[in-house]
Amino acid sequence: MKGDNTQLFERMPISKAVIALVIPTVISQIITVIYNMADTFFIGQMNDPNQVAAATLAMPPFVMLTGIANLFGIGGSSLISRKLGIGDREKARKCAAFSIWTSAAVALIYGVAMYALRPVILPFLGTDGDTYKYCADYILWTTAVGGIPTVLSACLAHLIRAEGYSKEASFGVALGGILNIILDPIFIFPMKLGVTGAAMATMLSNAIATGYFIALLRRNKGKTVIGFSPKHYSLGFGIPREVLLVGFPSFVMMFMGTFSNTVLNKMVVSYSNQAIAGMGIAKKIDMLAFAIANGMTQGVLPLIGYNYAAHNYARMRAAIKTAFAYSLAVALAGAVLLFTCAVPVVRFFIDDGETIAYGQYFLKIICITCPAISVTMMIISIFQATGQKAKPMLLSLLRKGGLDVPFMFLMNRLAGANGIPWATPIADFLAMTTGLILFIPYWRQVNQAIARNASGQARLE
Repeated sequence: MKGDNTQLFERMPISKAVIALVIPTVISQIITVIYNMADTFFIGQMNDPNQVAAATLAMPPFVMLTGIANLFGIGGSSLISRKLGIGDREKARKCAAFSIWTSAAVALIYGVAMYALRPVILPFLGTDGDTYKYCADYILWTTAVGGIPTVLSACLAHLIRAEGYSKEASFGVALGGILNIILDPIFIFPMKLGVTGAAMATMLSNAIATGYFIALLRRNKGKTVIGFSPKHYSLGFGIPREVLLVGFPSFVMMFMGTFSNTVLNKMVVSYSNQAIAGMGIAKKIDMLAFAIANGMTQGVLPLIGYNYAAHNYARMRAAIKTAFAYSLAVALAGAVLLFTCAVPVVRFFIDDGETIAYGQYFLKIICITCPAISVTMMIISIFQATGQKAKPMLLSLLRKGGLDVPFMFLMNRLAGANGIPWATPIADFLAMTTGLILFIPYWRQVNQAIARNASGQARLE
């Protein structure tokens, strides 16, 4: 981490700036998905649908840790980038301390509560006698023991990106993912720990990634506003309200995604463990599309927020247009690839005929949402970067939980297991349509502000 990134935020050619921020973030997100896939892949090599099903059923509580990290990480990142845009480093420093310490405390409380309440929560998630113990062990290591490092590693990555250090942030995330891929087969096979070994590998890899971020920030203590000193922690200056309100849509998205996946899992597992194993594999593969969209939006958020706060709306507009174009092009290519290669991709994970049949069918349906996801996520990120609260919240609720759950019940009633996955594209395309309806008037305001700036200073609300 060298000095500040004023050159990147203010003067670097916009396509180069977007690529500099987005590429490392996308790579780290893809590696994160790959290590999630690695769990499924290595567990699947035991050809035990019950353990694959258990890893799928136990995933929602673990994913909520990402929701906690996004609540404080994205909310804090948005505020930090906007404060740096107007030169207020002291408030940016207080915001970072609030985000770090509060996220760690919430992760601890959440992890302990989830494990203590497992006799109630796990049956609700859809476990049975064949999967309960596997799920309980997975939650112990990933959520109870590993809760704090999982949340801190993701939260710190967001905050570091706010200062423009996308490569350093992405390296930390990638480090955790690569370590998990290395440790998975060691814990699962030679140590014969199965799904429990996969959970332990995840916990250890996130702990090491957190250690990297701590060492990085301590080494650059005088150059960054992000630190661990309690003296900078503050509940004043409107920091908690601003961080939580801006980050809450991302938290809600994860929470509603968890709720949606829980409903989906319970609905599909009622058909067979092979069905839920197939759905779990398809969802893991489709996470690549979400990872790419999420990486692009997270990467470009500081650039948009910085120039919004600095009233440089022309540069802000250019960043949005460039990021939109890149994200949509990659999403379209991903949808085509996953649709055409569904069968061999699912077979790569498990050699069980019934599971493969379910998995390839589910994947072909849900992958067609890739373009819609990229558009919706970019719009949500733009609203978050500019400090808006209600619009990203609405889109987050619509995309997961608000629309797809009702359609799951409807499609299940109409077509059974084959109908359930159709709820995903229906909900995502409706959310994208709503997002465009909200975004187009705001885009007109941006263009009007740029026109006014030609003759004098204008402020975009």
